[in-house]
Amino acid sequence: MTATTHAPTAPSAPLKAGGHAARKAQRAAKRRRGGAAGVLMAPFFVLLTLVFLIPVGTAVWMSFFSDDQPGLGFGPERSVFVGLRSYAAVITDPTFLSGLGTVALYCVIYIPLMVIGSLTLALLLDSGVVRLRSWAQLGLFLPHAVPGIIAALIWLYLYTPGISPVVEALGKADITIDFLGLHTTLPSIVNIALWSNLGYNMVIFYAALQAVPREVLEASVVDGAGPVRTALQVKTPLVRSSVVMVAMFTLIWALQLFTEPMLLHQSSQMVDTRFSPSMYIYDAAFSRNNYSLAAAASVILLIITIAVSYGVTRWTNRVNSAEEDAR
Repeated sequence: MTATTHAPTAPSAPLKAGGHAARKAQRAAKRRRGGAAGVLMAPFFVLLTLVFLIPVGTAVWMSFFSDDQPGLGFGPERSVFVGLRSYAAVITDPTFLSGLGTVALYCVIYIPLMVIGSLTLALLLDSGVVRLRSWAQLGLFLPHAVPGIIAALIWLYLYTPGISPVVEALGKADITIDFLGLHTTLPSIVNIALWSNLGYNMVIFYAALQAVPREVLEASVVDGAGPVRTALQVKTPLVRSSVVMVAMFTLIWALQLFTEPMLLHQSSQMVDTRFSPSMYIYDAAFSRNNYSLAAAASVILLIITIAVSYGVTRWTNRVNSAEEDAR
């Protein structure tokens, strides 16, 4: 009886070459995908650098320096490093803190009205209650096409006693309202912002509602849900991401309040040159020529905006996670 042994056979050269070629092809494909992604993302990073990173970096740099004249003020101005002095001056300035309080109150009034109002209009359009839906959308969106300065001028005309047909009509009905008074200036500004942006956010919500599966709505009708219950308990939860997005963008825009109070300042003593943080920055830069102070206030406003946006995002994610766990 003879035993035969077989020596292990080494992989053939063609198999080695084939595996090497496959790995090389995979690396080439990854490089192509990475190159394509880089080309597609390049415009974003270029714009991010030009319109955000460079301006922010410049503002941070300017906030650490201040123009000073040596001696008795007869020499040429020179930039002097002042460290955090400008930041300390901003956060201890009562007018800046008052502007922050005004904007906070503005957000408390404006954001709920904007979100609820635009969502309600979108739900009405989606329900089919409104006739001539396309014309209604166009009519609601048109105010957003009006530039903010023009819109503020129109409403300034409607608010000003003596020339306003609205004030005149209310006076004939024995109704006296000073739209630019002590307690009505902020609601008047909120009204301008609502008129300008309500239709735009309504379009966002309406587009989100169009993506709601029709079979879900049909199932709610079969279960006996009426139009109001369907809108509140079925449609609204399904467009929650759009609600969060609109609230976030509205918050960021509201913190930069500038155009409306800047124009109303011309006719109302209740709106001073430092009514909001953005007006404070404008006044510091172009009225007082204190660019270091303006840059520091800009950086502080940016930090507040980022912090508030991050807090809202974290809170929203936590609520969504809690609801998913409850399910």
